[in-house]
Amino acid sequence: MTPVLEHPPKLQLPWTKLAWFGVLLIGRYAPVLKALILKWNDSDMGHGFCVPLIAGFIFWQRREELAALKPKPNWWGLAVVVFGAFQLMLGTLGAEIFTARTSFVFTLIGVVWFLGGNQMLKQTAFPLFLLFFMISIPEIIYSRITFPLQILASKLADEALTLLSIPVFREGNILDLPNQRLSVVEACSGIRSLLSLTFLSLVYGYFFEKRLWLRVACSFPPSPSPSSTTAAA
Repeated sequence: MTPVLEHPPKLQLPWTKLAWFGVLLIGRYAPVLKALILKWNDSDMGHGFCVPLIAGFIFWQRREELAALKPKPNWWGLAVVVFGAFQLMLGTLGAEIFTARTSFVFTLIGVVWFLGGNQMLKQTAFPLFLLFFMISIPEIIYSRITFPLQILASKLADEALTLLSIPVFREGNILDLPNQRLSVVEACSGIRSLLSLTFLSLVYGYFFEKRLWLRVACSFPPSPSPSSTTAAA
């Protein structure tokens, strides 16, 4: 007599709890998310519209694996949720937009960890990490990075013009040529496009590369060329 193999019952995700936490998150972070979406209209953050869509698609791809996991709530996740709430409070009171926006992602990570446990967090770590790319670089960090890159771009342009036997005099990020003056502006540093390139590289590595070392290599895109200059009036 052939024995009948019994398949283990398929576990179900705690959809009710997830929906409850989702409603609370959206309601609490509605002003922050609205300002974040408006920020995506900038040319430097156009990829922001794709980030939640791609992260949601990866969640959908893994729905069977996630449903097969037995939720084991971890109280450390609740600590992360509290940390996210504290971060939101600091960001709101101090008018620090970056802190308020990143608190949403940290809170979401805490919810997944608290409700699903370690294995659930491990399975969803990559799409959750991608959500950080929908948040723009803080202006204070951007300004501290941009100026040195402007100077670097100016020096490279100066050396290239000198190599071509074109007379040029450089003063900071200003290049004086015999017939015109050129200025290396902030956009020439390429730092803003680096966030988009890194996000696209990570997504490409995930979907099209199965080897781990290639995925890691794809997460480090080549830096944009800093040799562009813009004519100043």
